[in-house]
Amino acid sequence: MRDLSKQLNEIRQSGLYRSRRIGDSPQGPEVVIDQHKVLNFCSNDYLGLANHAEVNKAYIKGIERWGSGSGAAHLINGHSAAHHALEEELAEFTGRPRALLFSTGYMANLGIATALLRRGDGVFEDRLNHASLLDAGLSSAARFYRYRHADAGDLAAKLTARDHAEKLVMTDGVFSMDGDIAPLPKLAEACAKHNAWLMVDDAHGFGVLGENGGGSLALHNLGTAQVPIVMGTLGKAFGTFGAFVAGSEELIETLIQKARTYIYTTALPSAVAVATSASLKLAREETWRRERLQHLIKQFNIFASELGLQCMPSDTPIQPILTGDSEKASAMSRQLFEAGILVTAIRPPTVPQNTARLRITFSAAHTDAHLETLMNALESVFTKHD
Repeated sequence: MRDLSKQLNEIRQSGLYRSRRIGDSPQGPEVVIDQHKVLNFCSNDYLGLANHAEVNKAYIKGIERWGSGSGAAHLINGHSAAHHALEEELAEFTGRPRALLFSTGYMANLGIATALLRRGDGVFEDRLNHASLLDAGLSSAARFYRYRHADAGDLAAKLTARDHAEKLVMTDGVFSMDGDIAPLPKLAEACAKHNAWLMVDDAHGFGVLGENGGGSLALHNLGTAQVPIVMGTLGKAFGTFGAFVAGSEELIETLIQKARTYIYTTALPSAVAVATSASLKLAREETWRRERLQHLIKQFNIFASELGLQCMPSDTPIQPILTGDSEKASAMSRQLFEAGILVTAIRPPTVPQNTARLRITFSAAHTDAHLETLMNALESVFTKHD
């Protein structure tokens, strides 16, 4: 039997030990964590909708109408009119014929890969894909390949060299730890040339990118023909919980019949679907939220350049600052917390060795004063570590 105590000690000594902090407030630009009031710069609540009054009101109405739980899987009797209405709204939002709700993005990605792939097929993934995409590919019966990050040429070479019955390419739209956007038009071109499916996980793009928040595909004006499969989560820019897959009629029906992570799990509460309908409407109509994010990102990049911080190139709310060393990243995160700033240290295995970072994320709810406080704290902490 493996010595778990020894294993945990090794994780501690390597500076990679993870600890949970306890929150005592709703999500927002200012939160209470471990009994300390801090400015929150590590949430995925990009549009500031997780505690929005209209979304909360819709949630309460949903509970009053549908109760607290769905009570069963979608295919038993857990699929409500509220779920169905949201699926139709998400299909229209993404410009796809249909959409299908999943309980989490992780389950959606696993469901896609395991439902569509079989032995003799091939799955091709960006090296920096989210863990859920990597696990999805590895869990399928297909042969698993990784191409160089954001390198459509390397993908094309691997597609050319591998002969498989079916080929599925899986990529993030926005990479969650780097903040950069996948070269989707080039990836789509490679897939079309080699008769491969292209699946995009746009968890960090929906609501944030594109004129109406349509995500990285809308940014590049890519439709179902170029990207047959798209996955999005509801717990980030939309501020609620759950996920969905959008695509053709045949794709969605196939997932209903074959995706074990859809078939064998309880449906998310109908009240969540009602709340998400409200947040989706806000995300589409209140364009000032995306404009506010772009203002914050631009100002942050100006300040970071003046301070000489090693920021990674990103035009999204995810703005990582490289530290390299895991212990250094953890120490900086602790010092920022002591200064009233919540910023998470991201370390291996979440990111490659020697690329530990402080991962700063912005919300439309942040003010210029919040940003100024962050920059002053970063200047102080980085000066100590020079």
